[in-house]
Amino acid sequence: MPPEPFFLVTCEHAGNRVPARYRNWFQGWEEALASHRGHDPGALAQARDLARALAAPLVYSTVSRLVVELNRSPRHPRLLSEAWRAAPREVREEAVARYYRPYRERAGQLVAGAIAGGRRVVHISSHSFTPVLDGEVRNADIGLLYHPGRPGERALCDAWQAALETLAPRFRVRRNYPYTGKSDGFCSWLRRRFGPGDYVGIELEINQKHCLAGGASWRELRRAVVAALVQACGAG
Repeated sequence: MPPEPFFLVTCEHAGNRVPARYRNWFQGWEEALASHRGHDPGALAQARDLARALAAPLVYSTVSRLVVELNRSPRHPRLLSEAWRAAPREVREEAVARYYRPYRERAGQLVAGAIAGGRRVVHISSHSFTPVLDGEVRNADIGLLYHPGRPGERALCDAWQAALETLAPRFRVRRNYPYTGKSDGFCSWLRRRFGPGDYVGIELEINQKHCLAGGASWRELRRAVVAALVQACGAG
């Protein structure tokens, strides 16, 4: 009988905080920080629900993605935003050392430790997306992002989507939407380190229109996402 999976939940864009030591570089960026460019509204609430239900460790950061983009690879051109343009190189490097590297190291150590103990890791990276981008209305409530070449990820998203469509049919679920699961991201970075038999990484994307509206519908969606994942994994 295979061992129980080890669940890990992360939230890379949990807040829009700018540490005090860097605030002078972000003067005039208040509007961007408050928008989807600065953080993922609702993503932390969903992450906490998932972690609680799965008894999983939760790794998250409330430092704005405009300070450092935790969901990008170390050499990605958008690792640091344009707000840093006038900042000295040593200040930019300090921000990466303070917030980017420790975040990735902590999550990576949890994954490596679980695999060393004979467990298969199921990692859910919790995100949300703006309802309209560049004039285009996003046509989904929930997105499940995975790498098509990793059978475990495909199978989990198949089962998760099927369970959601049964439990909460009014929410539209799409796979690899509004982004592709194999594009640059935290899960992609972990896939390069851990094989498909040991690591399953799914990026969960929730339409921000639900969390921004709040109320019963937002709570219903979060409950459905959790219940469907538990059902898909056979957990609980």
